[in-house]
Order: sequence, then structure tokens, then C-alpha cells
Amino acid sequence: MENNRNYFIAIALSVLIVLGWQFLYMNPRIEAQRKAQEAQKAQQQQTEQVQQPAAGGETPAQPSGAAPSGQAAATATLEQALAKTPRVVIDTPALSGSINLAGARLDDLKLKGYHETVDDSSPIITLFSPAETKDGYFTELGYIGSDTTGNVPGASTLWTAPEGAKLTEKTPVTLSYTNDKGLTFTRTISVDERYMFTVADKITNTGQAPAALSSYGRVTRYNKPTTPSVYVLHEGFIGVIGEDGLIETKYSAAEKEAVMPAKSTGGWLGITDKYWAATIVPPQSAAYEARFSHFADGQPRYQADYKDDAFTVAPGQSIELKNLVFAGAKEVPVIDGYEASYSIPKFDRLIDWGWFYFITKPMFKLMDFFFRYFGNFGVAILCTTIVVKALFFPLASKQYASMANMKRMQPKMEELKAKFADDRMGLQQATMQLYKEEKINPIAGCWPVALQIPIFFSLYKVIYITIEMRHAPFFGWIKDLSAPDPTTIVNLFGLLPFEAPTILHLGVWPLIMGITMFLQMRMNPTPPDPTQAMIFTWMPLVFMFMLASFPAGLVIYWAWNNTLSVAQQSVIMKRHGVKVELFDNLKGLFRRKTAPSK
Repeated sequence: MENNRNYFIAIALSVLIVLGWQFLYMNPRIEAQRKAQEAQKAQQQQTEQVQQPAAGGETPAQPSGAAPSGQAAATATLEQALAKTPRVVIDTPALSGSINLAGARLDDLKLKGYHETVDDSSPIITLFSPAETKDGYFTELGYIGSDTTGNVPGASTLWTAPEGAKLTEKTPVTLSYTNDKGLTFTRTISVDERYMFTVADKITNTGQAPAALSSYGRVTRYNKPTTPSVYVLHEGFIGVIGEDGLIETKYSAAEKEAVMPAKSTGGWLGITDKYWAATIVPPQSAAYEARFSHFADGQPRYQADYKDDAFTVAPGQSIELKNLVFAGAKEVPVIDGYEASYSIPKFDRLIDWGWFYFITKPMFKLMDFFFRYFGNFGVAILCTTIVVKALFFPLASKQYASMANMKRMQPKMEELKAKFADDRMGLQQATMQLYKEEKINPIAGCWPVALQIPIFFSLYKVIYITIEMRHAPFFGWIKDLSAPDPTTIVNLFGLLPFEAPTILHLGVWPLIMGITMFLQMRMNPTPPDPTQAMIFTWMPLVFMFMLASFPAGLVIYWAWNNTLSVAQQSVIMKRHGVKVELFDNLKGLFRRKTAPSK
């Protein structure tokens, strides 16, 4: 059983790296961030003075002429900002808000289907806010011209809309603007029932001279997310741009230096959060330059933008351009549907499936299948675990067959150790010869364990990053599978009137997980080596506290997986004639604990 114990230690140590990072690094950061947010809210409530900022938008900061970037300090309230400029109402089954006619910006957008907490009476999620507010976040499409083109639509351009215009999934809105050089811009904005806006522009030149101009698009936000970043999740700039393919840039990287991919054709770019995103899909046939940048002048802000090559509109002629703007929740079937229907390259990577994309996404699909059947993602996790166990059963059977052979060889191994007590090289050669004679592969049992490591991490990704898991209930006290178990033994699971510190938080499901892990460890004899024995004894306790801060869905999976492993291992070991050590080990442990001291 020495071989098997080493495998357990190997997988445990690899997982401990992740758990240790979460426990020692992330939990203190989360606690500190929570206190900082509370202090910030208190300070905002005491602030009464409101400054009126500029509308936002100066000449390009990039020599090649990218999107506008300037913006003064912003401290207006949402109500003040919305009242400052004329607007067109947005009202669809999924979205509410308005279009700012100054710049034709999408800068007021709420997601009707999502609340800030599990309480349905809590405020719905605000995605976009006007530039005048502290949390300004918007998408803007415009043009860069020259002296010969006159003023072209930009950040401060006031568009005209028909009286009573309202953007719904059935009623597009048409805006217009004409400058003093005879250029007329007609913009038709439509939106589907979810989160995709189509912005179709028609530029007509009624003047006497050719007009050369470029189009730009930008997604700008003034504050990055207040929640600490985690290594398993990308938040920040994202895009699929030409030959560079998928580009993910952290906010911190853009703060040091702007990222400017090579000029390309096709693709998309924007800013992504854990559950929400805002992206622009430029005209797919035109070459453009993209940029991910941070500006520290005035109001600090982050911006993903593009500028396409200049084009000319001859007198009496017109030209049409079309952009797509995604602004909403990263729902898997919706994102996949947009990729297929609009032929957007790799748009599904807007969801951070991670390195094990080829495992993570199919695993979500499997879980989603069970969810649609049972209506509960917790049950879907249990069913998915059973399927994974069934798929790995043949490998597990080989693993325990190898264990049975290794156990059968133990008497011969002891003889070799006695014979080559002082000759390590001779012992290794004799051991390998014995393996060869008995036709045993000593590493055969390692593969099932090694293959299950990416399965574990993929499931962690699915539970952590998919919006379908957000606020998804299980049974009883688990109201959100993506959040930690809210109970804790420190305050007797809520009986005592205080909140346990994050570092001491230990809920019911982590306790269940620890017990099942303890039972799984006792399926094999206690290691003779004191160090290994100590690791096996304390590992369940350590894992209980470390997993307490992990999503409840992952803890439920692990507890259920341990339970199935105990049952599976018992069946396989009996099939191969290996004694199940669980009850003997428990009896032996109990005897050692209760034996009187001499």
C-alpha cells in the first residue's frame, strides 16, 4: 500500500498549494477589502459637494489616433448625471436604462434578471453608469475626422432622436446628426431580447468635397472591480484580435504600459468581469488598431478601444458601417448563440474556461443537462460526479488491481530489503527485476489520480466562474452554490449572536467533507512512516478549514466524491481480493485513543 499512499500524498500536496493560497492570501485580502468598502461608503455618504465634470472626450492620446480618452473628475450622483443630457429609454425583457444622446453613448444600463444579493428585493445589477458618476462605465462609437470634414460624431456630439423614441427588442431607434460640411450621420440602434446591440451607421456626403474619416469604438470604465482578483479568473481587458488570438490583459498590466496588438481584421475587444462584460465587435472586413490602456490624468480610467483605417466618402455618395455591442451577463448558451449566429470568432472565450477548456466547458454542459432535468444545480453537481466516477471506473479498477499485486509482493519486497540492506543500487535493480518477473507496472496506479486532477480544477472553474452558479440554491441553508457555506461551528451554526472571523469560518458542509475524507484515508493501513502517518491524520482537518472559504458547490462535490470513492474502492478491492481496511483501521485508531496510559 506504500505506492497508493504516495499517490494520495502527491495529489494532496498539489491541491494544498491552491488551498493554501486561498486560505493564507485570498481570505485576508477579502476581509481587508470588505472593510475598505465599508469605509468608502461611509465617506461617500458624508460628501455633499458635487462637481460638474466635462462630458468626456478629447483628442486621441495615441499618435495613430485612437479613441478619445480625456475625462475630468467625476463625483455627480446617478440622478444628476441622467438629468444633465437628453436620453432615449431602453426597455427590454433583460435590460433597462437609457441612451445618452450626448455622444450616443450606452452609459445607463441595468440587468433586470440579476440582483446584487440572493434576496430578490435587493437592487438589480447596474452594468453601465454615466461618465459624470464615480463609477462611470460606458460604451461609445464615434469618428475621427480632420479640418476638411468638420465636426464628426464624438464624445460631446448631441444626436437627434424622434420624439418619444424608445429602444425595445421590437422597436429600433434612429439617431441623426449633420455637420456644417454637409456630412449626415444616421445611426440605427437595435437590441435583441438579451444583451446584443446592433449599431448601424450610414454616412452621406452632401457637400462639395471628399470627406476622409475613421471610426472608433471604446469601452471605458473609471474603476476596476473592488473584489480582489483571483488567479483562476481573468478580469480586465479581453479580446480576440487577428493573429494574436485571445488576449487577456490584467488591469495592473495596463497601468504599467498600454497593450497594442498588431493591426488586424475581424475579432472583438472589451472589458470583462467575473459575471458581466462589455465588448465591441468592429466591422469585420475593415483593418483596425486596438489598444488596452489606463489613463491617470483627470479621472483615472481603463479603456479598451479600436480605430479603423481611414475611409473616404465622395460627394453625393454614402457608406455604411455596422458594429455590434455586447453588454450584459455572460450566460453560456447566450454567448455560444452569439458566436454562432453572428460568426464572432471565439466569442465563447469571453467566459474564462481556463487552460482545461476542453474539459471545463463539456463539464458545464453535462451539469447544465442535469440542471434542466432536475431544476437544481446542486443535484446536477451530484449527478455529474457520478458520471465522472463511472467514466473513471475502468482506470480505478486497474489502479486497485495494481495495489493488490503490490500488496501480494510485500513479503518478497521485505526479503529484498533485508538482503540489500546496505546496497541501495542493488535493491533498486532487484526490485525492478521483481516487477519484471511479476509483470507489474509500479506506476500504473498513478494515472487515475493524475487524470482526476484536471477534473477537479475544471469543476472548480465551472462552479466559480459561470453565472449559472451565481445565487443557485441547493437544499436547506445553501442559497448560493458559488458562495461559501454560510454556517459556522464557531458560533454554533448561528445560535450565538456574533459573526465568526473569516479565518475561523467552518461550516456544516466542510465538516461533512472532512469526515468523508477521513473515512477515505482510513480505507488503507496506517503508514509505518511517522511523517506519512501524521500527514494522513491531520490532512482532513486542514482541508476542512481551507475548503471552508471555497464555494459550497465545490465542497459538496468533494464530500460526495469522497463518499463514492469509499464505496467504489470497497467494491474494487473485494473484486481483486484485497482486504478493505476501513473498519479495522477505525477500530485500531479507537483502541489507541482509549488505551490507558502506563
